[in-house]
Amino acid sequence: MTKKEQENKQVNDKITAIAQNIYTAIQQDKTPSLITPIRSLSNVEFDKKEGFFRIQDKTKTRTLTASTVKTFAQTLRMMGLSKQLILSDDTATKREAYYVSKNWGDARFTEQPESDSVMDDIEAMLSVNREQMGFVPGEHGGAVAGELIVIDQDFETKKNLEIDCTKFGSGAYSIPSSVEHLKFKTSAKFILAIETQGAFERLNKHQYWKKSNCILIAMSGVPTRACRRFIRKLSDDHNLPVYVFTDGDPYGYGNIYRTLKVGSGNAAHINEYFCVPKAIFLGVTPGDIDTYDLPTHPLKEVDIKKIKDMVKNDPFIQEHKEWQKALAKMAKEKRRVEQQAFAAYGLNYVMDTYLPEKLKDKKSWLP
Repeated sequence: MTKKEQENKQVNDKITAIAQNIYTAIQQDKTPSLITPIRSLSNVEFDKKEGFFRIQDKTKTRTLTASTVKTFAQTLRMMGLSKQLILSDDTATKREAYYVSKNWGDARFTEQPESDSVMDDIEAMLSVNREQMGFVPGEHGGAVAGELIVIDQDFETKKNLEIDCTKFGSGAYSIPSSVEHLKFKTSAKFILAIETQGAFERLNKHQYWKKSNCILIAMSGVPTRACRRFIRKLSDDHNLPVYVFTDGDPYGYGNIYRTLKVGSGNAAHINEYFCVPKAIFLGVTPGDIDTYDLPTHPLKEVDIKKIKDMVKNDPFIQEHKEWQKALAKMAKEKRRVEQQAFAAYGLNYVMDTYLPEKLKDKKSWLP
């Protein structure tokens, strides 16, 4: 039995067991219920040894009542769809799953966020990721350029395909929605994960990856699960350090970087596989604003609120005094900075000066 077949059997068995428990409860004139882990920061702890958010034991119980009958039915129908996908070795995007529900009568979803939430609950209930359940995201996973050969598989012949990420001209390799089967060849020294597509495009256009012998990955905002898993697999398989380059603002720190490095509260049940504990924050740090005399923008109210929330509620920030100090500096000075601010000193300043200096100055990095 292949690894994929073993995973399919595992998920199928779990779905069948839940369905059997509900059927048995009904046969015994008992009220059936579903138990789901609570997916939030209030139910995670920062595992210092492993380096990611680990889910704790708080749960919520959804008992079948008049007020919960619709959500209960939706959960069972979604599990049924997952079972169907697994048995037929097929997949469905989250959007497709939402539209499939239009055939479920009164159990249909009104909006996609409803179906996404139920899907996430099932994922946590089964302790697997939704890709193993047959559901894949509709968006791409990020862009890759540099010293890397991705080994994929031809769908028809099942033969290996070697994709050279240095051969895309002005373009880049697009990370697929499912990456578990991918293998890699590389002689690169590190991975540079970049927040904005614009910054990635400039570095790729000038082949910064060749000068620095690295792999560039565009996260394009908060990295998708496929992007995070791709970086994690690549980093683990070839023992590559991961340096992160985002805007210098609370969103870049608390959403993009934090999610990549340790995961999130909402997805704590699968953070173990979708985070990159070895990631290090290269910049742009609050300290870089002074060091490089960068043009800035004033913090917005939402930024100030975000900083307060991170310091008060985020276990990762609470564990690292370096981040507390950096956020305190930003809050005091009320300044944020964009990656593109370096263009004030020349369009290529970031690759000619900033990145080379930052890579050498480990004391300026953040954990």
